[in-house]
Amino acid sequence: MPFTRAAFAVLLATTAVTTGAQAETISEQPYPGTIVLKVDASNTAQQIFRVRQTIPAKPGKLTLLYPQWVVANHGPSGALNQFAGLKASANGKPLDWRRDPLNVWAFTVDVPADANAIDIEFQYLSPVEASQGRTTFTNDILGVQWQSLAIYPAGYRSRNITIQPNLTVPPGWQFGTALETAARNGDEIAFKPLDFETFLDSPLFAGRYFRRIDLDPGAKIPVHLNVVADSPEQLEATPEQIAPHRALIQQSYKLFNSKHYKHYDFLFAISDEFGGIGREHHQSSENGVKAGYFTDWNKWEARRELLPHEFAHSWNGKFRRPAGQDVPNFNTPLDNSLLWVYEGQTQYWGAVLAARSGLIKPENTRDLLAASAARLDNVRGRTWRAVQDTTYDPIINARRPQVWNNWQRGEDYYQEGQLIWLDADTLIRELSGGKRSLNDFARGFFGVDDGVNVAKHYTFDDVVAALNAVQPHDWATFLRSRVESHGPGAPLDGLTRAGWKLVYTDKQTPFLKAQEDLSKSANFQYSLGFSVGAEGKLESFIWEGIAFKAGLSGNSTLLAVNGRAYKPEVLRAAITAAKDSKEPIQLLVKKGNLYTTYAIDYHDGLKYPRLERIKGTPDRLEAILQPLK
Repeated sequence: MPFTRAAFAVLLATTAVTTGAQAETISEQPYPGTIVLKVDASNTAQQIFRVRQTIPAKPGKLTLLYPQWVVANHGPSGALNQFAGLKASANGKPLDWRRDPLNVWAFTVDVPADANAIDIEFQYLSPVEASQGRTTFTNDILGVQWQSLAIYPAGYRSRNITIQPNLTVPPGWQFGTALETAARNGDEIAFKPLDFETFLDSPLFAGRYFRRIDLDPGAKIPVHLNVVADSPEQLEATPEQIAPHRALIQQSYKLFNSKHYKHYDFLFAISDEFGGIGREHHQSSENGVKAGYFTDWNKWEARRELLPHEFAHSWNGKFRRPAGQDVPNFNTPLDNSLLWVYEGQTQYWGAVLAARSGLIKPENTRDLLAASAARLDNVRGRTWRAVQDTTYDPIINARRPQVWNNWQRGEDYYQEGQLIWLDADTLIRELSGGKRSLNDFARGFFGVDDGVNVAKHYTFDDVVAALNAVQPHDWATFLRSRVESHGPGAPLDGLTRAGWKLVYTDKQTPFLKAQEDLSKSANFQYSLGFSVGAEGKLESFIWEGIAFKAGLSGNSTLLAVNGRAYKPEVLRAAITAAKDSKEPIQLLVKKGNLYTTYAIDYHDGLKYPRLERIKGTPDRLEAILQPLK
C-alpha cells in the first residue's frame, strides 16, 4: 500500500515506547473524558488510604498502569507492594481484571459493550512500622503522594490525560499543596481538574497542627511555607527565624532571574514520627525534618540546607530537565545520566543559597564542604567506578543500605557534583578576572522563558553551550574528564582555586563536632577507618583502611577499648596516646555471639577534616557565598 499523507499523519500521532518487556504505542491525542479520583485519607488509626476512580472508557480491552517511576525519586520505586484490594466494575457489575505476567504494573480489564466508563477501587496500605517503609501517615500528619493513589490508562501521554482529584482529610485538618482547590465541604476537598503529569507532581501535606507562612508578602506569585508538626509549639517561628527563609526566595530570584510556577508551596513537616524527606516538584516540595527546627534553632543549623536545595530544583530538575527524562508516562524508564547536573548542581546551589540567605553561616558552609570533600576524597570505590556511573544507583540499588558503601559507591553524583560545579564556578571567575561566574550561567540557562511552567529539556551539549556563552573554554572536556575520572582522589581543584585546601587536624571544628554529637555517632574514618554509631555499632568503613585490614566489618559492636568500656572519648584518648606508644590499640568487638579482640597497629593520631586558607590567594569561596545585590 502506498505511504499516503493520511498514513503519515497517523504515524506522527503515535510514538512507540518500550515499557518493560513489550512495546507500547503512545497516542499524542488527549485521552477522551476526565478521570474522577476520590481518596479517603481520614483513617488516622490504621493509616489506610481508600481509593475510588471513575475512568472513562470505550468497550473493549483497557490496560491500566500503576505508576512505577516515582516523581523525582530517580528510580522505579512505586509502592506496588502496598497496593491492595483492586476491584473493577461497570454499571454496578463486577469485572474481572488480569495482571500482565511480564509487566506486573499493568492490569487489563475488558470493558463491556454497554459501558462508557469503569469504576476502580483499591487501598494503599501506608507503612505503620519502619521496616515496612517510610511513614507518611501519623496521628497528626498526613503526606499524600498521588503516585501511590491513582492508576491511569496506558497508551496516552500522562500530560494528555485529565483528572479531577478529591480528598477527604481527618476532621478539622488543614493542608498545603500546589493543587488548586475548587471547593471544600467540611473535610471533603475538591480540586480543579488538571493533567495527570502535573497532578502526580503536586503532593499534599495535611495536619492537625498547621501553619502557613507567607515567604514573599505582597507578591503577585505567592510562595508559602506550609508547616505541619507533631505539636503546636513546633510551629512557633520567630520573625528572626522567618527572615532568612524570606531572604532565600529573594536570593533565588536574583540568581535564576525567573519564576516558573503560578505559586510555590513548601510542604514542611517537623516531626519525630512522620518520615523524613526531601523531594522536589515543579511548584512545591516535600520536606521533612525531626522536631526542633524552630524550637532548637541554633542546634539544628545543618538541616537548613534542605529547603534551599529543594527550592532550587524548581529551576534545575523541574523547569530545566535532562532530555532523557522527557518520557511519555510514569511507566517508561528514565535516563539518569545527567543527574550530576540535575542533582549535583542543585547540591551546589543549595549550599550557596543557604549561605547567601543567612540560613547557614558561611563558616559552617565551609565545614560542611570540608566534610563532603574528605568523604569523597577517601572513597576507594572510585578506582573502579566513576561518578558518572553512580547516576544509575537509584535504579541499581533503589536506595537500600549497602554492605561496603566506600567500595560500592552510592549516589555520589550529589556531593561530587557539588565539587565539580564549584570547580566550574571558580574557573569562570579566574578566566574572566572576576567579571563572570556560574551566577551568569544560572541566569542564562534557567532564566529563560520567565513565567512558563512547562518543562524545557536539555542535553549535555546544551549545558556546554551555555557555559561557553558565559566564558569560552573547552567545557566538554572539562566536564567529561571529571564525571568519568577515577581519580586518584576527589575533584578538589575548585577548592584550591577558591583559595582553600582540605587538611586534617587532631581536633574537629566546633560545628562538625556538634553535628556528630547530635547524630550520636563518632567519626574515626580518617584515622582508624570507621565510624561508631549509636550503642557502639561499627559502620562507614574505609575499604582496605586500617580497620578493614585488621578484619573488622559491619554488624559488629565495639564494647571496649584497651580494656575500658567504649565511649567516644575513651577511643579518642586511646588514639591520641598511641601516637607516643608502640603498643597497638586493643578493641573488643562483638559480632553475633562471637567476642574478638583486635589489635589495631595505628600511631598517627586523630584526623578530622577542615578547610584551611591558602596564603596569598584570592578567597573566591567568600565571594561565592556573599548575598547577591
